[in-house]
Amino acid sequence: MIGKVFKFLYNQLYAQLKHEGYAKYIGVNVGKGLHIYGNPYSMFGTEPWIITLGDNVHITRDVLFVTHDGGTLLFRNKFPDLEITAPIVLKDNVYIGVRAVIMPGVTIGNNCIIAAGSIVSKDVPDNSVVGGVPAKFIKSTDDYLEGIKKRSSKLGHLVGKEKDAALRKHYNYINR
Repeated sequence: MIGKVFKFLYNQLYAQLKHEGYAKYIGVNVGKGLHIYGNPYSMFGTEPWIITLGDNVHITRDVLFVTHDGGTLLFRNKFPDLEITAPIVLKDNVYIGVRAVIMPGVTIGNNCIIAAGSIVSKDVPDNSVVGGVPAKFIKSTDDYLEGIKKRSSKLGHLVGKEKDAALRKHYNYINR
């Protein structure tokens, strides 16, 4: 019992302090340049070893990777071997927005953006922006880039307090 409590606390702490390291520790197949924003403790579900993340993948807060269909449990009394579990693959240069859910068997192509709150239940082709419930194609990543270049505050190279100060100035925000 003490061992289980210690392991639980260790995993919680490790997930909180070393987001990307925790993903590797639990078995997620990780490429170069993984960025996880927020605690990944419960992000990768019960079969993290069938999740593959390519290079330069960005995963925001409260994203869920669902690798199996738990609804099969309702029918196991009639069909004891019933199981739906499938890998999830994110290729290179993928951004997953806040609270998106990636369902079993989904492959997200290269250079894709998944909008916040989306439920992705089908494969996403390369160079796509998708969103909604269920997620649907919105535009190409090229069209997305053209739009954000026009709206950019041109402050993305700054970090921390320097970026905060520049954003306050940009928006004429005065702290009260």
